[in-house]
Amino acid sequence: MNPKVPIATLERLATYLRFLIDLQAMRLETISSTEVERQTGVNAAQFRKDLSYFGEFGKPGVGYNVVELQNRIARILKVDRDQPMIVLGAGNLGSALVGYHGLREHRFQMVGVFDSSPTKIGARLWDHEILDIATLRESNAQLGARIAIVAVPAAVAQSVADEAIASGIKALLNFAPIILRVPNRIVVRNVSFLQELAVLSYYLAVDAQK
Repeated sequence: MNPKVPIATLERLATYLRFLIDLQAMRLETISSTEVERQTGVNAAQFRKDLSYFGEFGKPGVGYNVVELQNRIARILKVDRDQPMIVLGAGNLGSALVGYHGLREHRFQMVGVFDSSPTKIGARLWDHEILDIATLRESNAQLGARIAIVAVPAAVAQSVADEAIASGIKALLNFAPIILRVPNRIVVRNVSFLQELAVLSYYLAVDAQK
């Protein structure tokens, strides 16, 4: 693993992977970097640079074998194997994430859903029984998840993240509107709908002034 790989490169690799899965479904055998640029919007030179962090890909004059490139990127991102994960918070957002079938397509395996509400604990959510978040350490010892999605209110997000880390979680996808304080060894990715909408709002205003 190359620790110098930029986060933006990893994000684009995920984009390429989605693109390649679609190409395979269309039974296309090869793809060029020029076609990648046309279909994804990522500059062909940037595409080649992103791949160069991980070795040599493709053949001059031939391009990239779709299945081979897809498999190699999947191995790089470690989505060539099941990745057990849990959701912390069974509200509207958590429920939607648990029911999102796209996770399974990329081998992210939902193995547990946790909440603190007595009215939710024990209820069924899709294929899962909602578990008491107070049992997280004991439960995850059996589930073996290393990734957790934090989908709880900001007021409890830090304490929930702390408990998740104590249960063996190594990576957090945080939807709570708060910056989590975690040890350096823990990876956190923050997802902010408000932030993204604010950026869109800004560009709408700029476009209106043209």
